[in-house]
Amino acid sequence: MINQQTLIIGANSNIAKALVDQIQQYSNVGLILISRDLSDYSQIDNLQKITVQDYQPETISATVERLSRDRLKPITQVFICNGILHNSNIQPEKRLEELNAQSFQQVIAINALLPMLWIQQLTPLLASKSPCKIIVFSARVGSINDNKLGGWYSYRASKAALNMMLKTVAIELARRAKNIKIIAFHPGTTDTPLSKPFQRNVPPEKLFPCDFVAKQLLAITKKTEVDGSASYLDWQGNTIDW
Repeated sequence: MINQQTLIIGANSNIAKALVDQIQQYSNVGLILISRDLSDYSQIDNLQKITVQDYQPETISATVERLSRDRLKPITQVFICNGILHNSNIQPEKRLEELNAQSFQQVIAINALLPMLWIQQLTPLLASKSPCKIIVFSARVGSINDNKLGGWYSYRASKAALNMMLKTVAIELARRAKNIKIIAFHPGTTDTPLSKPFQRNVPPEKLFPCDFVAKQLLAITKKTEVDGSASYLDWQGNTIDW
């Protein structure tokens, strides 16, 4: 019998799909998926699927309002999987001369601002007596202390900005929504289209399949306590320096 729900935002990503495969094995957990493209789930009936046209603030607000109307069981986990590293117009900068204002703004908007817009709208819905953990995909390169190689200006900056906002919102939620735990998660180098152009120098044992990352993430989420602070964790569950 379903007594809790997991919400996955950006459910078309490869890691999100692996999370769905794992969570479907739990008979007591319902799944709510949000994405611009949910066609890969068309043959699966026991899911609540919400397709959105975009991730503009108005769309996010309307989507959360729909969740509020439809919710039957408490949402105890939220995975925010949206992110960008590269596309046909954007590549990580190797040199200062490659920094581009338009690309920077796009990377910041997707990686840093978008997750916070979801948290902003979801907080009134999630605040309750039921523990709820919000997991946002960050990256180790967002750590200022860990930056030894340089480069990747936009991506590093976007994840550092995300981390700062996640730590800040955790402080606020400790006062007004004590049941919510914020986790910034670094999945490691995962075998997905996002990392494909950068896998050449990655040792095989450090290139993780999505199902492995999903299992690790679910185990880490389960054992992480709701403690009124933000956690910045890697795929092993180890703490990363902010």
